[in-house]
Amino acid sequence: MEEFYTQIRAVHIGAVTVSGVLFVVRWLMLNTAGAAWIRALPLRIASWIIDTTLLTAALMLTTVVRQYPFADTWLTAKVLLLVLYIALGAMALKAERPRKVRLATGVVAICLFVFIVTIARTRNPAGGLALFWS
Repeated sequence: MEEFYTQIRAVHIGAVTVSGVLFVVRWLMLNTAGAAWIRALPLRIASWIIDTTLLTAALMLTTVVRQYPFADTWLTAKVLLLVLYIALGAMALKAERPRKVRLATGVVAICLFVFIVTIARTRNPAGGLALFWS
């Protein structure tokens, strides 16, 4: 599987990008236009497929690079923050929640998403913040 590292990584990065963009678009449409289509079944299924692809590629990458959550600190931070991002993202996309809650949880989820990406890029649990501590 090591010979496919570049392809697996490309799929993972692509899925991260599409997943993040899809979340932001759905969140913006819900909060600016009150768009009900963001919860349409085909869009939710597409989101599940993208996120399943992302997770599958992530698990394959951990095997290839032999770095694992709860053994490597940067990956542990990434996984724990991912769980928080998912919870906040779910809250941000619930139309039943008050608009202020959706806005606040969405902003925090987007910030977490960006921070998780900086952790992945730097392979440092402090992510982009490590640039200021060097």
